[in-house]
Amino acid sequence: MGKDYYSTLGISKSASQDEIKKAFRKLAQQHHPDKPGGDEAKFKEINEAYGILGDAKKRAQYDQFGSTGNFGGGQQGGFGGFGGFDFSNFAQGFGGQGGNVEFDLNDLFGSIFGGGRGGRRVPRGRDIVIDVSISFKESILGVKKTVTVDREKGGKEEITFTIPPGIDNGEMLRMNGKGEPIEGGTPGNLYVRVHVDPHKTLRKEGIHLIMRLPVKLTDAILGAKVDIDTLDEEKFVLKIPKGITHGEILRVRGKGVPMPARGGSGDLLIQVEVPTPTNLSGKAKKAIETLQEEGY
Repeated sequence: MGKDYYSTLGISKSASQDEIKKAFRKLAQQHHPDKPGGDEAKFKEINEAYGILGDAKKRAQYDQFGSTGNFGGGQQGGFGGFGGFDFSNFAQGFGGQGGNVEFDLNDLFGSIFGGGRGGRRVPRGRDIVIDVSISFKESILGVKKTVTVDREKGGKEEITFTIPPGIDNGEMLRMNGKGEPIEGGTPGNLYVRVHVDPHKTLRKEGIHLIMRLPVKLTDAILGAKVDIDTLDEEKFVLKIPKGITHGEILRVRGKGVPMPARGGSGDLLIQVEVPTPTNLSGKAKKAIETLQEEGY
């Protein structure tokens, strides 16, 4: 009987990719072996489940063959020759992230065959967890980072890795074999916990960026054009339509979070805020009173 990855993450089979990511992040932080009360076995199960469900293609394959572990797709069943199932995809990015963040094939085959080659358990080095802070812009567009990792027995080492576009605050990346080495065994993994600095005017929701834009009352009534700065340092002119009201949202397509795997980008959603003017001059007050007299 195979593993039920949905049950491992505590989610339903209809869960969205965002819900899968949130469930994984919560459980990974809860069970990480470097935390008091952490559970290494549970942590590995969670990582394995997210390595499948966090990638749309792998999830589709898993859903097709079901949670029984019968990946053979043929008459033989079991694991003989793996029934033509393509394991090459598992070498791609952990959770679909790409770069140096990998799904651990050793963990997968170890779980099938009960340890290392020939059933003999291979000792494994300690995992290392480091924290990296990046700007909001870097979290949206992606960035390369170089850090110095103290691997103790392996000495200090500079490691360069890619943080993919659209990463969320608190998300963790995994680099296999970059943890603590161990004699006669395989090194542990390096986990990078990413902290994203907040932006003054932008926030992220899925693949979209949300911006609040204060608009003067006169511009809201008569219409206007506003220069908008984007994260990729390209300015564009936003047209404020006549008669726009407080809270309305203007959509700018393709100016959101980049999606390299699918191509294109999310959208920039601009929420208009029309503040009520205060401390009016006598002339301005008279103009407002005129509007009031006309029924506005």
